[in-house]
Amino acid sequence: MDENYIRIIDLPSTVHGVTVRDEDGNYNIYINSSLSADARKRAIEHELKHINRGDFEDICSDISDLETNMP
Repeated sequence: MDENYIRIIDLPSTVHGVTVRDEDGNYNIYINSSLSADARKRAIEHELKHINRGDFEDICSDISDLETNMP
């Protein structure tokens, strides 16, 4: 429970990464395979910030608000 799994997959070019929490409470981070190694690292760091901030616990938040308030 509360494990992070990172997968590199094909995503639309406008999506760098996305995280989904599964029924076991694990976080599945999907990173766009078309990104450079450096961009992948930044995307992973970005997704981990969402996890560490508890953004997946706040079901009332609008995703655009979460992205706008990202440090």
